[in-house]
Amino acid sequence: MPRRPRIKLAGLPQHIVQRGINREPCFFAEEDCHSYLHWLEKAAADWHCAIHAYVLMTNHVHLLVTPETETGTAKLMQAIGRRYVQYINRSYKRTGSLWEGRYKSSLVQEDAYLLTCMRYIELNPVRADMVQDPGQYRWSSYRHNGLGQADRRITPHPLYLALDQDGPGRHIAYRALFRSQLDDEALADIRLALSQGRPLGSDRFSDKVCAAVGIRRMQSKPGRPTGKPVRSDESKDQVDFGF
Repeated sequence: MPRRPRIKLAGLPQHIVQRGINREPCFFAEEDCHSYLHWLEKAAADWHCAIHAYVLMTNHVHLLVTPETETGTAKLMQAIGRRYVQYINRSYKRTGSLWEGRYKSSLVQEDAYLLTCMRYIELNPVRADMVQDPGQYRWSSYRHNGLGQADRRITPHPLYLALDQDGPGRHIAYRALFRSQLDDEALADIRLALSQGRPLGSDRFSDKVCAAVGIRRMQSKPGRPTGKPVRSDESKDQVDFGF
């Protein structure tokens, strides 16, 4: 079966997830996380990509990125993948691939889903029962977006900046979004969009995106059909591994 074409448009946020091969760890120590974030910062600058949110889990990574060019995200992921895998193989005297095939991605409708997607990413450690509060987890963008700690990798999205006129008020408004967990429908929409590589947003947004790149849109609305069982590997973003 041929691969679905990856939808690439400049100037639109993309939610990206990349998993370790066979769901095995891709981070083994704190230094690994520091190294990955170093390469993320460099690749984002080299390929003109704005990073709005991220989380490094033990066996996968989530990013929310807006590229300036159509090829920016692909170049970003290629650069990180090459440099980080070389680092891991050298450090742990291993060979072969670290990542499970191609990364998955979906374009995100900004006004409808961008802040929801940021919450989805930064709540990963909470859903995985690694911490009780996202601020307790070191390897995500939440401490920057919600607590105001400096993170030079992050470029605030205009919708995030619009939460309040000043930094402290913006952090308070952002933290307020985390008082409740994401509902099941939002979780299902995000996961399905990622798994199928489809735009995350309204039908009108999806039609517009697919028309712009010249592909046919799948007609089913993002979200899980009533009565369809949840696969065990979709029930949590991470089950077995934690620092």
